[in-house]
Amino acid sequence: MNDRYDADDAAQGAAPYELVGYDEYGQPVYRQIPAQQAPQHTYDPYAQQGYGYDPYATGPQQPQSYEQPQSYDAYGAGRQQQPAAPPSYDPYGSQTPYDPYGGAQGTSAPYDPYGQAATSGQHPRVAEQTAYIPQQAGPGGAPAPRESEAPGPPAAPESPAAGGQDGADGQFAFVEEPDGDSEDVIDWLAFTENRTERREEARRRARSRIIALVVVLALVAVGGVGYLWYAGKLPGLSSSGSGTGAATPAGAQKRDVLVVHLHNTGKSGTSTALLVDNTTTKQGTTVLLPNSLALSGDDGSTTTLAKSVDDDGASGTREQLDTVLGTSIQGTWRLDTPYLQNLVDLVGDIEIDTNADVPDPDAKKKGSAVLVHRGKAQTLSGKMAVAYATYRASGESQNAQLERFGQVMQGVLRKLSSEPASATTTVQSLAQILDPPLTDKDLGAFLAGLADLAKGGDYRTALLPVRPDGTLSAATGDSVVKDILGGAAKSPDAGSAVRVSVQNATGVKDDTEKARVVLLNGGFTFLEGGTASGSRTTSQVLYADAADKADAAEVAKTLGLPAGSVAKGAVSSGADVSVVLGADYRPASS
Repeated sequence: MNDRYDADDAAQGAAPYELVGYDEYGQPVYRQIPAQQAPQHTYDPYAQQGYGYDPYATGPQQPQSYEQPQSYDAYGAGRQQQPAAPPSYDPYGSQTPYDPYGGAQGTSAPYDPYGQAATSGQHPRVAEQTAYIPQQAGPGGAPAPRESEAPGPPAAPESPAAGGQDGADGQFAFVEEPDGDSEDVIDWLAFTENRTERREEARRRARSRIIALVVVLALVAVGGVGYLWYAGKLPGLSSSGSGTGAATPAGAQKRDVLVVHLHNTGKSGTSTALLVDNTTTKQGTTVLLPNSLALSGDDGSTTTLAKSVDDDGASGTREQLDTVLGTSIQGTWRLDTPYLQNLVDLVGDIEIDTNADVPDPDAKKKGSAVLVHRGKAQTLSGKMAVAYATYRASGESQNAQLERFGQVMQGVLRKLSSEPASATTTVQSLAQILDPPLTDKDLGAFLAGLADLAKGGDYRTALLPVRPDGTLSAATGDSVVKDILGGAAKSPDAGSAVRVSVQNATGVKDDTEKARVVLLNGGFTFLEGGTASGSRTTSQVLYADAADKADAAEVAKTLGLPAGSVAKGAVSSGADVSVVLGADYRPASS
């Protein structure tokens, strides 16, 4: 293959070169201009020694005569060369242009690029495209076109009138086609920028969601803490011993209180409880009041809760409770056992945990049939609920029976409707005559509020502890009276009641407890005297001071003992009257 034009050759004094065309590989072909123009022959790019042109010669050469038997064939097929020499080619405007793919115009045997021999006639000319070599400077020093530019036909020389150069300057004009790569690059940059923006937008949205989630969680936490604080359920903020979590002082809390007296119409006896609705702390409580609770009568004398209920009625007992407990009771609800049975049936039975087997009170043989079984989650009908609420086993204290009554009341509240209108309808269905100022509507609305608390788990039952003489202790005042009722305990003076010491010599252990209840209900102060070593056939009531003789006679009457049992004698320390129970003692049925 011929070397490219070397400008250094001209600088060294070598003969000038001229461009004669391009071969099939796009390489330029030059030739040295001889001193005298010799007949031109067809250019052979692979010329060997003996040809008329040596492209590597360093000096002028004389053209040699040669005869080329075969023209160049790019694919190895030859054809015969006509003996006639090709006409000279003038690159600066000659009318006979050079044909790089065959002989000059007019040659009888044109060049066939596919190796087929010419058969006849002159080869038709095809519009010639300008070939080039990338990054190669031409003879005139002009840079070759870029590799991306496609070869095209040579531009026509501009006329002097049009302001162009004369064709004699030997310059070629190359047509530069628009480059499509720039648009691809722009598209790629736009795509990359859009994808980056989408990623940034996704990150911004994710950050916004996280911030919104944190804000929502913070608001929920603050709201939850605020609700717990308002409801008084935050740990460490509850009042001492109350268990309600009230942040407001106990005395400043608002409460609605109703006293309930359960009258056992089948047997003698009553059971009393306070229903408390603390509207400040949203806590409901049933406070059980023992019958031995000491109260002050209208004349200043001391009495018991049980005696007050029988003698003074609803109004008198309510006022006495207000005085002793320092609270304010809005009404009294007398609930006889038949009404309790109807109430349980109306709400659809109740479910409680029973702690004893209760016999059927209507059974012909006592203790032959069990009406209520001991166990967890026992379902009780109206009749079963009444039997359980009034049951007191042999040897049990009155407080055990009172606690069963409290269980039944809480079970009823859990089943009662929390809608005031529905609860009022249930109360009206009982057809009770309520003690003024309590009305059906007031009772229904009050019970509906407690029912809502009981269903929500904000309800409990508490027993008011009292001393053997029926008075309240300081601990009692803090745990129940102050924290639950918001009052202050004011027990009557213990010295105003007759103090009775009881010793059991009947041989029956339960007789002591039964005598205690009877004495407390009678307004006496009970003192435990223990159990005698042996049994006695007759009972004895003793007094030491003649001033106490009348009190001793009243004690004998209260216990059901004959008047002949009263006698003067030694009494126990701290007591005004001493009683020794014998076999003739017949306790009242309970």
